[in-house]
Amino acid sequence: MNKWIYLLMLLMTIVACSNDPGKEVTPEEPEATLSASPVSFSFEAAGGTADLSITSNAVWKINFNTSEWCKPSIQTTSGNATVTLTAEENTIEQERSMSMILTANGTDDISLQITQAAAVIIPPDPESADSIAPDNTGMDSDAKVIASRMTLGWNLGNTLEAIGGETAWGNPKATEELIVAVKNAGFNAIRIPCAWDNYLEDQTTYKIKESWLGRVKEVVDYCVDNDMYALLNIHWDGGWLENNVTPEKQDEVNKKQAAIWKQIAITFRDYDEHLLFAGANEPNADNAVQAAVLKVYMQTFVDVVRSTGGRNTYRNLIIPGPNTDIDKTNELMSLPADPTANRMMAEVHYYTPWNFCGLEEDASWGKVFYFWGADNHVSDAGERNANWGEEDTVDEQFLKMKTKFVDQGVPVILGEFAATRRDLSNYGTTWQEKHDDSRAWFAEYVVKKAKDNGMVPFYWDNGPTTVNASGIFDRSTNTVGDQQVLDGLIKGAEAGDYPY
Repeated sequence: MNKWIYLLMLLMTIVACSNDPGKEVTPEEPEATLSASPVSFSFEAAGGTADLSITSNAVWKINFNTSEWCKPSIQTTSGNATVTLTAEENTIEQERSMSMILTANGTDDISLQITQAAAVIIPPDPESADSIAPDNTGMDSDAKVIASRMTLGWNLGNTLEAIGGETAWGNPKATEELIVAVKNAGFNAIRIPCAWDNYLEDQTTYKIKESWLGRVKEVVDYCVDNDMYALLNIHWDGGWLENNVTPEKQDEVNKKQAAIWKQIAITFRDYDEHLLFAGANEPNADNAVQAAVLKVYMQTFVDVVRSTGGRNTYRNLIIPGPNTDIDKTNELMSLPADPTANRMMAEVHYYTPWNFCGLEEDASWGKVFYFWGADNHVSDAGERNANWGEEDTVDEQFLKMKTKFVDQGVPVILGEFAATRRDLSNYGTTWQEKHDDSRAWFAEYVVKKAKDNGMVPFYWDNGPTTVNASGIFDRSTNTVGDQQVLDGLIKGAEAGDYPY
């Protein structure tokens, strides 16, 4: 047969088959492929990140124990990808290891081996001028006992943490008369937000001015001399720590954290258990990588305070969660190691819903809420009634902290909460009264539920008792300026009951 005729007939046959709906041509699927590089990782004790390169033409998954100390940024996807492995700090004097298994259908599993160096824990040097022998005089109470004794807390807000000086944010200098007024109103614990960077003599050595240490000491004395608990922290402080919880800034910030806390710890080393330290305020950590860096900063805080010895060996310490946000804290936070058992608390803040607690004007994402609580809605107020974040949200959020920390023996400081006041006189008497009732009920409900869930409540008083503020006391006269909210706080404290 002529070859050209043969080829023509073959072509016609192929065309006929392709036009025949009864004949299906199934393309052959490519063989699944999966590879990874590298397959072994070694982290320093401080933790950190490492990249894993995965090449595949299939859907793959990294299988690992979610409670382990190293986690991948991506657990499953398809195709090629770069996965970041993030290791937490190792705080024990022992090397540790774990494995992850990379799988895809139709391929062999790949085992990823991960190790981390042991921590090097340097004990206090009794010969060092910065360290003295442990002293438990007046330091008998552990975290749960101290928490159970703090019936209701108050913030000396916008004062010692003010950038530019104690009075720079509009409040007068703190006085012992103010602290006594706070005590007489029903509080027995005071949180003292404090700035330090503004008072450094040298940004290289981070030496704090003696005059400022002396002034902070005076305010702490106002509290402890009147048999009140005092919580002293490094607050926002210009954001040198809070805005730099990143791997890139870790070494620089950690050095400063150590230097400042060492001076604070030595200055206040002789105070008894009425004084507690908090490692930061609201550190901005939004993901696992930043949470790991934050844990390094807080481990430094614990290590430095403990290394100074004396009563600091036994002092109760407070560790803020990521952003002091309950959800982020619940998801991302783990506590640093502490050589002294049962002397640690966690800290979160609560301004939910922000529409009610702090929003001053309508935003693209939501309206200002004037009314909060099931019994405080106004029938003709429409979107000014809270439509989320009310009593059920308080219950849900606080239970998360009870389950994560309190049930494990770790009390939680509710370091800040408040709802700003608004002037609704233009809307009539009913609106103003219901708004005032809402703020008082918010205070009462939050305090009661905080205590029921093992959280010690500290109201955020920023000074003024005017519109768009949350002050309770007139600090110029040391008298109560918002009796209704104060009454709500006291009612909540009396009704709540710590579960320890």
